[in-house]
Parts: sequence; C-alpha cells; structure tokens
Amino acid sequence: FSPSVLGTREHWDAAYERELQTFQDIGDTGEIWFGEESMVRIIRWLEKHKVPLDSSVLDIGTGNGVLLVELAKSGYMNLTGIDYSPSAIQLSEKVREKEGMSNIKLKVEDFLAPSAELSGFDICIDKGTFDAVSLDPSDAVGKRKLYVGSLCRVLKPEGFFLITSCNWTKEELLNEFREGFEILEELPTPKFCFGGRIGNSVTALVFQRK
Repeated sequence: FSPSVLGTREHWDAAYERELQTFQDIGDTGEIWFGEESMVRIIRWLEKHKVPLDSSVLDIGTGNGVLLVELAKSGYMNLTGIDYSPSAIQLSEKVREKEGMSNIKLKVEDFLAPSAELSGFDICIDKGTFDAVSLDPSDAVGKRKLYVGSLCRVLKPEGFFLITSCNWTKEELLNEFREGFEILEELPTPKFCFGGRIGNSVTALVFQRK
C-alpha cells in the first residue's frame, strides 16, 4: 500500500479531538467503522459459537468504544478497549458514561508496544486498526510484524482473533497471520459487482491462535 496520513498517530489524534468536541457539543458518538452490520456480524458469531459471556475481550484500536458498548448490551462482561490516541479514549469514556456501562475498561495503549498487563485475552477484535498500521509512512512492513507479535503475546493459545479489513483480501490476511494463527471461518460481508466480476469490499475473518 502507499503510505498515507491514515497511518499516522497525528491524523487519529486530530480526528478524535474533533469527534470528542462534536460529542460534547451535540452528543454524536461519531463514525462506526464498517457500519453497524460489522458489529452485528461480530456479536452474531460470538453468540453462534456460544462464547461465554465472561470471556475476556480486547478491542484493538477501540476509537469511540461503540463496539464495546454493543458487546456489553449483549451481556459480555469482561471488556477492554485500547487506543494509542488519548482523545479516542477520552471519547470512549464519555460514550461509556452516557450508556451507563461502567464495567468497560479503557486504556491508552500502543498495541505495537503493549504493556505487560495486556495479556491473557480469550478474544481480540480488530476493525480497521491493522489497516491503519499497514498505511504507516514509516516502516509499515516492520510494524505489521510487530502487530502480529503483539497479538501472539496478548491472546491466549486457542483464543479467537476477529479481524475486519477493507485493505486486505482473505488470501493476503492468511499470509500476514500465517505464523501462530489458523483460519477458522470467513464471515459474510456485503458483495459488489464491477465489470461482471463479484467481489467483497470488506473482508472479515476469524482466526484461532495455535
């Protein structure tokens, strides 16, 4: 991929500062990455596979924290969201407060250099964070490797990793996560038709840590 401002912390700090201001002004929680159906898809998979409600869940790059709120409304109790942007965590704290979900844990953390206490999760979820890492103008390849290493550290063996991406195909993601992970399932995502060929604008996969 070409390097992009979307891969920089400065971009996300500025974006979430704007969203935080908007939330304080009019109560709008901001953008839901990949739309509401992406959250429904994740929750439906967890419910279908009878993932226990007390499983520890980490939302990598939580942004406004709306996914965690929806998980809490579905009965999940052990929820943590991290983001390297302090403004994103401030926003997600306000959203959590508004929704009365005091049991959601939120922390400013850089997933590429996670703190020691970030470990032992049953489930990790990524909606667009790996995409952003892949656009980093400084050594995106190295940062993708760091990401996979961090995922191996924070996710328990046999734990599940649910990733939603608009930059990567299924085959490319299988290659990126080939070390330490195996594919369990591809989740259905909206299809489009262009020039007589059918494709997906979004890829959603479930991996299991070996």
